[in-house]
Amino acid sequence: MLPSELISWDNAVFRCYLGWSMILLFKMFALSFLAGLMRFITSTFANPEDLMSPKLKVKFDDPNVERVRRAHRNDLENILPFFIIGLLYTLTNPSAFLAITLFRVVGIARIVHTLVYAVVVVPQPARALSWFAAYGATIYMAVQVVLTAAF
Repeated sequence: MLPSELISWDNAVFRCYLGWSMILLFKMFALSFLAGLMRFITSTFANPEDLMSPKLKVKFDDPNVERVRRAHRNDLENILPFFIIGLLYTLTNPSAFLAITLFRVVGIARIVHTLVYAVVVVPQPARALSWFAAYGATIYMAVQVVLTAAF
């Protein structure tokens, strides 16, 4: 297939990639909103101009806010690479079943990761397992891109 045929609405792999990318993007937006909401709930503001009352002080150490911030940073470290790697993987003309399964694994695992990390805190290994599932699928796709491009 030509690249123009691979990046097309007619390609089920590309459509699935776009769908899961948008779901993950909206999840990241929701987590960003949750971080702001936690700041208001706990009156934890990092900038003096954000303080709602002269009685409040700048704070950086609220555990609830920091947990959501860490989850959001983890998304930035893992979902943004998936956006690039997933698109490049689509260009390798992979098996539709395998590619769609990998995209689903990454999407569902990242949603679970956020839920067990920032929303309903669940003890390990829940967070680690969801992280490894998404990371492993993304690394697999990256290796396939390298193997297809280099050899």
